[in-house]
Amino acid sequence: MKSHKFLTVSAILALLFFFSSTLPVSSNSEVEEEKEFSYETGSETGPEHWGEIHKEWSACSNGKMQSPIDLSNDRVRLLHHMGDLRYYYSPAKAVMMNRGHDIMIKFEGRAGGMWIDGTEYALKQLHWHSPSEHTINGHRYALEMHMVHQSSDNKTAVVGILYTVGRPDPFLAKMEGYIRKTEDMDEAEKEQLGMVDPRELNKGSRKYYRYMGSLTTPPCTEGVIWTIMKKVKTVSKEQVHLLREAVHDDMEMNARPTQLINDRVVGFYQPKKNGF
Repeated sequence: MKSHKFLTVSAILALLFFFSSTLPVSSNSEVEEEKEFSYETGSETGPEHWGEIHKEWSACSNGKMQSPIDLSNDRVRLLHHMGDLRYYYSPAKAVMMNRGHDIMIKFEGRAGGMWIDGTEYALKQLHWHSPSEHTINGHRYALEMHMVHQSSDNKTAVVGILYTVGRPDPFLAKMEGYIRKTEDMDEAEKEQLGMVDPRELNKGSRKYYRYMGSLTTPPCTEGVIWTIMKKVKTVSKEQVHLLREAVHDDMEMNARPTQLINDRVVGFYQPKKNGF
């Protein structure tokens, strides 16, 4: 990571503009009915053809700020001014849904949220991709969880947490029984979870990456603020397998390939040591 290189004033201003701007969007929500697209490379409904399935999905093919990306050292810039993450999560009623390609927990009550550049983003749902969609210096991890947030004016911010194979993840361990129940459910059904506490996800680090990107599923809407936590957590092979077996696509993965970074700046925040 080029931690000793400083951005020009114009580059910093451009980065701040991207993080605070409102971009025109056709839809700011992921597709909840996931039968129309797949992750099978080379198929008519695979990632390289998502933008051709519906005109509303054209950003999947033509967008210049698409996600996921590789968080490579030659693109990352150390930006202390981004500051510590400001978030305030609380227990809320939630349901689990099998969307065909992933398992989603949807909050039906107020589960708290986070603040970015003075804007409040409420936590709406979370779901998992395996293997990870974002990579770090070309390395793809076993699993990635997305915490999807939305502001009152329909802007989207997503927190991504990466996992490597190791000890079981405690939060997923609590959800395993519910995940098994969703195996035979269709996309319209919901499994009641009662109260779910997002604080149990425990991001575990103050360090994070930040960039402007898009949804990683159709309609691939751009203008999404991405926060990828630096700390990599652990998940068991059995938990990853359970998440993949529960869905209906008969595929081994549900991760979109990494996209071109183009001219985007990827910021990295870590607390200053001794004030420096």
